[in-house]
Amino acid sequence: MKQPRGAWRAVALAVPLAALLAAAGAHARTQDQAQDDSTVGKAVAAKQANEIRNGDPARWHREDLSRQARLRILQKEIGAAYQEAKNACREGAAAERSACLKEARATYEQDMKNAPSQLDAAPEGSAQTSGQPTTR
Repeated sequence: MKQPRGAWRAVALAVPLAALLAAAGAHARTQDQAQDDSTVGKAVAAKQANEIRNGDPARWHREDLSRQARLRILQKEIGAAYQEAKNACREGAAAERSACLKEARATYEQDMKNAPSQLDAAPEGSAQTSGQPTTR
């Protein structure tokens, strides 16, 4: 019986692949076992316990509501909305993708241009982007 020409390659690849998968499984099991505090030095564990006992630093709970900080937050939200719009365009029909991406970019640029005036017009702590939903 004649073997297909590339059959030896499949066998040669299957053996190392099985060994590699077995080694990866063994590594994962040892990683799971090493996730407790037994691997942490005594000095580090004492410092961690002290930090936990003291709680979060106060600066973590003070919100920066300066105009500059609010503008940065608004710009970040506009960027996130732009990213979502691009993702929605990519999921849509290929024929409409270019126009969808151009519209998303135009909305992004308009929102970024209007961001300072949106802050001036909105009550402190709230500003809305144009929020034009992209249809799929």
